Amino acid sequence: LDSLATLGLPGCGYGIHYEYGLFRQSIHNGYQKELADYWMMEGMPLQIARPDQSVIVPLYGRVESAVAPGGDYLPMWVDWDDIIGVPYDIPVVGYGGKTVNYLRLFAAKASQNFDMAIFNHGDYIRAVQRKIESEMVSKVLYPTESVSFGKELRLVQEYFLVACGLRDITRRFVAQNKNFEEFADYVAIQLNDTHPALTVVELMRYLVDERRIDWEKAWDITRATCAYTNHTLLPEALELWSVSLIEKVLPRHLQIIYEINSRFLKKVEGKYPDDNEKLRRMSLICEEGIKKVRMANLAVVGSHSVNGVSALHSELVKTRLFPDFHELEPDKFNNKTNGVTPRRWMLKANPPLSSLLTDTLGACWITDLSKLHKLDGHMNDREFRARFMQAKQDNKIRLANFIKATLDVNIPPDAIFDIQAKRIHEYKRQLLNVLHIIHRYLEMVDNEVEPSSAQAFIFAGKAAPGYWEAKQIIKLIHSVANVINNDPRTKGLLKVAFVPDYRVSLAEKIIPACDVSEQISTAGTEASGTGNMKFAMNGALTVGTYDGANIEMLEEVGGDNFYLFGLKQEEVEKALREGSYHPRGIYNHSPEIRQVFSALLENRFSPDEPDLFRWVVDKLLSDNEQYMHLADFKSYCEAQKQIVKDYSDKELWSGKAILNTARMGKFSTDRTMQEYAEDIWNIKQVKG
Repeated sequence: LDSLATLGLPGCGYGIHYEYGLFRQSIHNGYQKELADYWMMEGMPLQIARPDQSVIVPLYGRVESAVAPGGDYLPMWVDWDDIIGVPYDIPVVGYGGKTVNYLRLFAAKASQNFDMAIFNHGDYIRAVQRKIESEMVSKVLYPTESVSFGKELRLVQEYFLVACGLRDITRRFVAQNKNFEEFADYVAIQLNDTHPALTVVELMRYLVDERRIDWEKAWDITRATCAYTNHTLLPEALELWSVSLIEKVLPRHLQIIYEINSRFLKKVEGKYPDDNEKLRRMSLICEEGIKKVRMANLAVVGSHSVNGVSALHSELVKTRLFPDFHELEPDKFNNKTNGVTPRRWMLKANPPLSSLLTDTLGACWITDLSKLHKLDGHMNDREFRARFMQAKQDNKIRLANFIKATLDVNIPPDAIFDIQAKRIHEYKRQLLNVLHIIHRYLEMVDNEVEPSSAQAFIFAGKAAPGYWEAKQIIKLIHSVANVINNDPRTKGLLKVAFVPDYRVSLAEKIIPACDVSEQISTAGTEASGTGNMKFAMNGALTVGTYDGANIEMLEEVGGDNFYLFGLKQEEVEKALREGSYHPRGIYNHSPEIRQVFSALLENRFSPDEPDLFRWVVDKLLSDNEQYMHLADFKSYCEAQKQIVKDYSDKELWSGKAILNTARMGKFSTDRTMQEYAEDIWNIKQVKG
């Protein structure tokens, strides 16, 4: 939205006006604890309530069959409950203030505050029960799906967002007195992953049931309006909703899903006769076990455009996630590499660097990040280099002071600030990072190898509350940090810190201070990443795999300015497919890995909790371990050695850091949004 407004492009975003965020992260004895994160505590002074544009959202009920006067089937969704969606607008002002777009968030309210009759009988709790249940919809971001109530609430949230957003869009369209056959000429809806995939079904319901438009014409309008962005390669992240749950919550929508599926499969069968396996894979309904609706398939079938968010990811969307759909309609698949806004992640987050860039280039870079290329002409300017590295040092001192105040850990500002700040997940491989840290520590204290540069390894990120392994990784980081930071033999040359409760305001402190950005996911698992871009824009060098947007960053900065390591996606895929990855063989031939694993098994990092980290050894030594940690361990350690060597040459390092900032122009959301506008949405700049 910031980029759209800065570019003068019309657009708005829809979301839910949540009261509570995911959670606030607290650390107790190295373990993550989840605390309520009340977003509304300090209010939102910029939001504008629009109760006059509230929306009625129907839920539950049943469908009655009827016949229209012309003899057509006329389904009637009846006996439904309702929730009121009250919109709140948050203005998003483009840089320079010439264009203002809006983020419209809907809060759930009960259609009546309480039942007066029940209240008068003295049952005060039950009198307001309906209000409490209705307003639960916008109470908490990502309710747990480990219990049936949580799953149902999550589905209701997704439909609430879709119903409110579409009702708002159609209200605006109707107000312009336009013909609905022109709807797609004036409206473009981008589905951000599968959470709003019900948009396809809700738009069909509105057009067919309420506007009485013929099915085929309504389908053409829906497909021309909707486009789908996929954000993940992990199969478990592609949403599946049980047919029975959708039937309970949205009975009319289930009928429409089945009708879409029936018509779509007839089309597929016409092109691929007698290929029942293809029909099974492409169906919107998964028939194995409990019947489920494949929301990703629904989003693909109901959209005229399907894109990934990096070049590699978009290719894998075609070849791994949706190969049958790509074969059927290849032209609708495309790539839109992610970007980040330089106004937030450079101008606001990094005043020392921003001031230097403006002094050197003028203010043009703020709205045209490609102008950073002009820094090439200043690479050999000693004064510019000195100011650039001083800006980095100022940010490192600020972060070191924050860590000291927060964690009471002394981080020397002249150390290499090696940072991995992202969601804790096995595929992001914080474990690989920790294994290397243990290796560095054992080299120093057991093998008496002293590094040429001090290193500070800084982590930040949250683990999903129900993700045991991720939470144990956080515990491992803290246990390793406790041993290393309190061992006098490290001589201030090695420090480890986990900064809790990672959030945007904390990221604004961490990212500008980074020397080395850890982007070490298993190749073929990261869709794009945006943290990698934020760090590099601010002068960090990346140690990373050939994955996601890392590949395009590598192309921009060149191999000498990027620490590439590890297997490529096709190598990972081949090994796992063939079942040929046997990590125990690597372990047997690597004294470094054996030393690290022995330290874990001997409880050097958990003397009071024996066998606490045995699971790490067992998991990483298991055949076909999904994220192939040990396969990449050696090359990762070699990349880390090269980092230490290069950092000790200050002139060499400053040149690499400046070049990384200079070559990040491609990764602005301004470029990304311009591509969406031109290739998918067909919207143009509005000039006042």
